[in-house]
Amino acid sequence: MLAIVALHYFLDVHPDLASGVLPSGLPVAILVVPIGYAALRYGLPGSLGTTAWSLVLWLPDLLLPHSEGHPGDDLLNFAVIVVVAVVFGRRVETERTTQARIDSTNARALAVEAGYHRLFESTRSPIVVLDEDERVSDANPAAIALFGPVTGQPLARVLGPDVESADLSGRVLTLANGHDYRLDLVDMPFDSDERRRQLSFEDVTEERSEERRARLFARQIVDLEEDQRRRLARELHDEPLQLFLHLARRLELLAHHEGVTEKMAGELERTRNQALEAATRLRSLARDLRPPALDQLGLVPALSSLVAEFDDQGEATIGLAVHGGPARLAPEVELGAFRIVQESLRNAQRHAGAHHVDVVLDFGEEDLHLRVVDDGRGFDPHAAPATGGASLGLVGMRERARLLGGVVVLRSTPGIGTVVEATLPTGVREPHPAPAPTR
Repeated sequence: MLAIVALHYFLDVHPDLASGVLPSGLPVAILVVPIGYAALRYGLPGSLGTTAWSLVLWLPDLLLPHSEGHPGDDLLNFAVIVVVAVVFGRRVETERTTQARIDSTNARALAVEAGYHRLFESTRSPIVVLDEDERVSDANPAAIALFGPVTGQPLARVLGPDVESADLSGRVLTLANGHDYRLDLVDMPFDSDERRRQLSFEDVTEERSEERRARLFARQIVDLEEDQRRRLARELHDEPLQLFLHLARRLELLAHHEGVTEKMAGELERTRNQALEAATRLRSLARDLRPPALDQLGLVPALSSLVAEFDDQGEATIGLAVHGGPARLAPEVELGAFRIVQESLRNAQRHAGAHHVDVVLDFGEEDLHLRVVDDGRGFDPHAAPATGGASLGLVGMRERARLLGGVVVLRSTPGIGTVVEATLPTGVREPHPAPAPTR
């Protein structure tokens, strides 16, 4: 810039040397070069500072006589240079700020990616990265130790042909090493050029083993309870019930024995009736423990008998409706469905104070759907569970359904009633006709 100022001053003092060689004002226009360089290096402050410095250096030239200088042209050129310095400097400053922001973002992204790769390499859980073609594009050391060198192989060859990536998240697979793994499939946070996904394997062998042990224990408890019920029902039917019936028969014979007074005969008759009533209660208790109709005739006849018994004993009116094609189910499914309905009816009669209960069975191709609806006092299902038979009964229903691979859903509203819905797998055997709905 000093050279340009000195050249311009020299040409103004010796105009005869530049006549016909350099156009007027050219050295002033050349100031755009250092000003542009300053803008590129330092942005707007650099361009404005260089322009101000050039003005200061140009002041002696503006004081020359009119015969030696041309201040009008110089001032006009300086105005153009100032405008160029401001516009060019602001543009460069904007580009520099944008580039700095981009560099900062890229640096953070690189840091995140570097952290991810460190975690990817050091984690003990197997992780593979899949490309758009469902091929393994990368695998961490844990995955290589589990599957071997799998890079470039399709996912179907790694996990098996029956495994599809669409339903991998949350699925649990047992792999070749005998361990159970829960899979998690997520999209990669970078690699914008192509779609990549990360498939991680969480070892849940211990968790699944505990769950299997707990489920096996619960199943054994249920089986033991049913065995005890079956044995107790058989013992009640074979011994005490027969003894009461035999006693009633003996009392009847004694009442008609020769020499028995009329008063004594009446007492014997009342005692006989009490024995028959006790026998009836024992028969009802044995049937409640293990209804013979369930094993001999199936679920629908057993529920018909159960509904009739509850309808006769309580104040509530109970109805049974059957939809679909009734069929014999797997014994454990029939028993589970019977116990769920039995517990629901018992709760509706003893705890809900219901006046009407509807039992609906819907036989589907794969599931048995049963529904028990009462108009009792209801309760708040979200409140803290109270201790007692009703609460334990609800827990028992849910556990029975869970052991059968089904589910129980309970809905209740205080003052309106309760709905118990259960869905159980069928395991259908042979069909049989259904009785007419009971009211």
